[in-house]
Amino acid sequence: MTHGYDIKRILDLLPHRYPFILVDRVLELTPGESIRALKNVTINEPFFQGHFPDQPIMPGVLIVEGMVQAGGLLLVESFSAEIRSRICFSGVDQARFRVPVIPGDQLVYTVEIARQRSSVIKMNATARVDDRRVAAAKLMALIGKTE
Repeated sequence: MTHGYDIKRILDLLPHRYPFILVDRVLELTPGESIRALKNVTINEPFFQGHFPDQPIMPGVLIVEGMVQAGGLLLVESFSAEIRSRICFSGVDQARFRVPVIPGDQLVYTVEIARQRSSVIKMNATARVDDRRVAAAKLMALIGKTE
């Protein structure tokens, strides 16, 4: 198990950049198994200007994207460089949003590899605020063929 990646390490591993980096810290990572990652939600997020000005709520699609980015970090640390260069996110199923996420919340993403068969990787993802589940989804990634 690996403990704690800061934002510098995350930026080394993910291609995302401001304003689209949605993971601030990795709390725990066990390659091939699971990750727990953190996103601090602040009123300074650019999407709050329009979603919604009088009642800011984090868009659900961005919560899913945060879970996907956490899953991406898990996969990067779970496979060799040759394989991870061929991994691509391919789907999200059963996304559910239970509680609004607002400025001041800390989102904790948990992503677990549920199974891998051949070139398909399926993951279960949840997002929690104060230990209360706010969202969940099933994620899928594919390992592309070599040329």
